[in-house]
Amino acid sequence: MGTTRRTPESDAETTASPVNPATAADTSGHRPDRMREQAHGAHGRAGTAEEDARAAARRLAEAGVHGTALTWVDNAGITRVKAVPVGRLPQAVSAGVGMSPCFDVYLADDSMTSSPHVGGPDGDLRLVPDLERLTTLAAQPGWSWAPVDRYEQDGTPYAACQRGFARRMAARALDEHGVEVRMGFETEWVLTRGPLPHAGAAPEYAGTGPAYGMARLVEMSDCLRDVLAALTAQGVEVLQIHPEYAPGQFEVSVAPADPVGAADLAVLVRETVRAVTMGHGLTPSFAPVVEPDGVGSGGHVHLSLWREGRSLCGGGEGPFGMSAECEAFLSGVLRELPALLALGAPTPASYLRLRPSRWAGAFQCWGLENREAGLRFIAAGARSPEGANAEVKCVDAAANPYLLAGGVLAAGLAGMRAPRPLPPPVAGDPVHAGVQPRLPASLAEALGHFERSGVLREALGETLFGAVAAVRRAEIELFEGASPQEIAAATRGRY
Repeated sequence: MGTTRRTPESDAETTASPVNPATAADTSGHRPDRMREQAHGAHGRAGTAEEDARAAARRLAEAGVHGTALTWVDNAGITRVKAVPVGRLPQAVSAGVGMSPCFDVYLADDSMTSSPHVGGPDGDLRLVPDLERLTTLAAQPGWSWAPVDRYEQDGTPYAACQRGFARRMAARALDEHGVEVRMGFETEWVLTRGPLPHAGAAPEYAGTGPAYGMARLVEMSDCLRDVLAALTAQGVEVLQIHPEYAPGQFEVSVAPADPVGAADLAVLVRETVRAVTMGHGLTPSFAPVVEPDGVGSGGHVHLSLWREGRSLCGGGEGPFGMSAECEAFLSGVLRELPALLALGAPTPASYLRLRPSRWAGAFQCWGLENREAGLRFIAAGARSPEGANAEVKCVDAAANPYLLAGGVLAAGLAGMRAPRPLPPPVAGDPVHAGVQPRLPASLAEALGHFERSGVLREALGETLFGAVAAVRRAEIELFEGASPQEIAAATRGRY
């Protein structure tokens, strides 16, 4: 494998309810004291966030909670953390917690690259917890969790904050089109007994019953019961949980939320599954593949468009009942899919999963209920008249969910600004459905599309766009010459 520069050591009880995008607009130009407002997730509450943090800290302490994990997700898709004692929560809300910006150019193996605007030992950021997402962790006794927004030392929003990017795109949808976007991430994982093996060794899978089989659920019923119990205790609405196709593979789906809230939930759900399964003596893998020749794990994203409580994905005159606005949005997403893969399939391991005829969505096409299409549409039915939604299938859980949510929004909004009809839908396996564009088969190919995408460059801004591109180039170099077995082994325990 190639090499990159190593980084030095770094320095130094509410439910996860959705944030209203109308109150979560871009906050450029904030004064330092405005960090406190943003920490509470809504404007107009200056002077109260620190009081709320003190009250929250008292409640947590009374409940036996000692620490709060403050998380963000880097451009390689790794959830990073700093933790504070609950007594320090008011100070974290007021002044933030220090963290170097160099983590935006970390790779999945904890090595570091650099970009034109990010990299090196200089600089510091402030991590400010969002109190509206503060959650007591049911599977980690004595701990709570909150995602953070990241700020410069002077209190202005950090240009490369991925959570801020997703928030800006949600606000843009509301401001420009009056559209509220709801999203939901599926979480798939594979369970093994004992540690994940090195390259060449076969994992010992947990839950060896048939795909989607009741036998596998029975085998893992205690563990899955505890996953459900922990998520419910944390206020997460679970829609379904079931065994998946691959050995030891499972999936959980949760209720949709606003884009930032959905990305927050993706982090919370994953870390809850991790904590529960490790408590059962099992090792979870959320990587695109555990073994290179096996069926991988996706991180599919469902989305729907709403205006004043009415779904724009049904009841219209477009394909399968879409409104014209929904069709334009999905047409924009479909056009940008090759570039979006640099956000949603961000590691060379992703392309071991993204293969035709594996229900991975390897083609740049769409279809009604077509699980082989990169973009799948689910029409409203008699039993769920407002349940119409679209699913981006070609992405996996190595993705930073905030980057992916924001990128999908940016692509869809570009489609709404310059509406085009969707091409004809594809039925059946695209391999047999005539000439259909294949999505990129490598990270290098996806990166080329990303670097040529004016839509994503404008939406992300030069600082974040450059950092993402630098990390992708460095991971291509990191795995240059590696075998599929070596790539799978190096990444299956990282996410």
